[in-house]
Amino acid sequence: MARGRRTRGRGAAVAPEDHDDSSDDNDNAAAVPQPPAEEDEQQEHDDQQERQQDGNANDESMQDGMEEDAESPARTPASNNNNRSPANNPSANEEEDDSTLKILLSTDNHLGYLERDPIRGRDSFAALEEVLSLARHHKVDMVLLSGDLFHDNKPSRKTLHTTMEILRRYCMGGESVGFQIVSDQKECLRSIISGRANYEDEFYSVDLPIFTIHGNHDDPTRDGGPDLLSAVDLLSISNLVNYFGRQDDVEKVKVSPVLIQKGDTKVALYGMGSMRDERLNRMWQGKKVKFLRPEQGTGDEDYDDNNEKENKEWFNIFTLHQNRDLGRGSKNCVHESMIPEWMDLVVWGHEHECLINPSESLVGTFRITQPGSSVATSLTAGEARRKHCGLLEIKGHQFRLQPLTLSSVRSFAVGEVNLGERAREQGGVLDVEDPKVEERMSEVLAAEVDALIQKARDESEILQQDADAEAARSRALEDEFDDSDKRQRKYSIKNPEKVLVRLKVEHTGFTTLNNQRFGSQFVGQVANP
Repeated sequence: MARGRRTRGRGAAVAPEDHDDSSDDNDNAAAVPQPPAEEDEQQEHDDQQERQQDGNANDESMQDGMEEDAESPARTPASNNNNRSPANNPSANEEEDDSTLKILLSTDNHLGYLERDPIRGRDSFAALEEVLSLARHHKVDMVLLSGDLFHDNKPSRKTLHTTMEILRRYCMGGESVGFQIVSDQKECLRSIISGRANYEDEFYSVDLPIFTIHGNHDDPTRDGGPDLLSAVDLLSISNLVNYFGRQDDVEKVKVSPVLIQKGDTKVALYGMGSMRDERLNRMWQGKKVKFLRPEQGTGDEDYDDNNEKENKEWFNIFTLHQNRDLGRGSKNCVHESMIPEWMDLVVWGHEHECLINPSESLVGTFRITQPGSSVATSLTAGEARRKHCGLLEIKGHQFRLQPLTLSSVRSFAVGEVNLGERAREQGGVLDVEDPKVEERMSEVLAAEVDALIQKARDESEILQQDADAEAARSRALEDEFDDSDKRQRKYSIKNPEKVLVRLKVEHTGFTTLNNQRFGSQFVGQVANP
C-alpha cells in the first residue's frame, strides 16, 4: 500500500529524541600547533554568536510549546530538548510525521438546510467547503464526520449534486495516503462494491479520506424496497466517503473498530450511527452493546469490552450521534457512564452547541469533545456560540486537539428583555394603562433588536478578522508551505451583513405584539425577519 505522503505542518506535542549536535571543533583546534589567523578568529567568533542566537530562539520556541502542553489536560508533557529542535533538524519533522496521525473533526453539517432560501440557501455548503479547505491547509490524514451530513433524509438532487462536487474537488488528488487500515474492512466499513476503503480502490484517486457515521437526519430508511438505505450510502458507493458505524441488528449492537496505523501510532476508531435513544438505552442496560477490541500485538478483533485484558497498544476513539445527558430524562440519552472506561477520546455528535475543547468525563477515564454544528439550524443560545471544527493530532497515546474557528458562518445574536422590569426601570415609558402601550412596546423592542443586529455585525467582523489573522499565522508557521495544493473555494455566505437575531420577550402583564408585523420592519437587515 502506498504510504508516501508527508504532512508538512507541525507535528504532535512530542519532543524529539535527546541528541547533542555540538561538534569537537575546539578539541581539533587544540591539536593544531599554529594558532588560527586573525580573520579566522573573527569569523569563528561571529559564527559562535549566530549559533547562540539560533539556540536562544529554539529555546523560546520549545519553551512555548511546553507551556502550551502544560495547559492542555488532554495529553502528557514530553521531554524537552533544545539541541535537536525540528527547526534545525529536518529529519525530526519527517520522523514525527511518520507516526503523527492528523484528523480533522466536524459534525452536523446539515447540507441542504434552507436550500430554497434566497439568503441562507448556501450557508451549509460554504461551511462544509471551509472545513475541507482547512483539512487541506493543515495537511491532515483524514476527516472524521460525526453524523447529520445531510439535513433531510431524502436530500434533493441539487443538494446531492453540490455535495458530490465539493467532495470530489477536495478529496480527490494525486497524493498518497499516509496510514493503513489493518483490520478487516468488510467488517467495519459499509463498502458494498469494493469491500475496502475508498482510497484503496485502484480505479479512484482519493488522497483525503473522509470517514463518517449517519445521524438522525440522514439515517437509513426503506425507499420502495426491503433494503435500508441512507443518503450517505450514495456517497459511499460513489467512493466519496467511507461509511461506518451502522447497526442493522435491532436486538443487539456490535461495534467493530476501524484499526488505523501510521508508523508507530495505532488508533482504534469506533463509530455508532444514530439510533432511537430509548431503544439504545434499553439495549445498553441489558448489556447487549458490545465493543470489539483488537488482540494485543495484532490487528485482529476477537474479544469484547467485558474482557478485563488490558490493551494499551491502541488509542481508542469513539464517535456517536445521540442525545447527551443534559436534562432530557434518564432513558432519552446516552449516559457517559455507559461508555467503556478504556476509551481515550469520545467525539460527540448531534448536540449543536460547540464545546470543542476536550473535557473530562464523569467517570474520569476519557475525554469528550463536542464540535457542534457548522451551520445554525435553530435559533437557540447554543447555536449562537462560535462555530469550530477541530484539528486532532495523535502520536502514540498522546493527543492534542486544536480548535479551528469557522468564518463561513452567518453571525447570530440572541437577547432577552423583561417588559415588567423595563417599565420599572424607565418610569412612565411603559404603562399598562397607556392607550398607546403597544406603540411604546414596539419602540422599546425595536431598539433592542437594533442593538442585537449591531452586535451580530460587529461579531461577524471580528470573526473574519480573527480568521484572516489565524490564516496568516498558519502560513507563517507552515514549513515548506505549498500553494499548489490549494483548492479554489466556490461557496460563500451570501449577504453576510444580514445576520440572525432572536429576542426573547417576557411580556407578563402586557399585551402581545403581532410577530409578523413587528418583524416586517427589519426586512433587509436580518436573514430571519
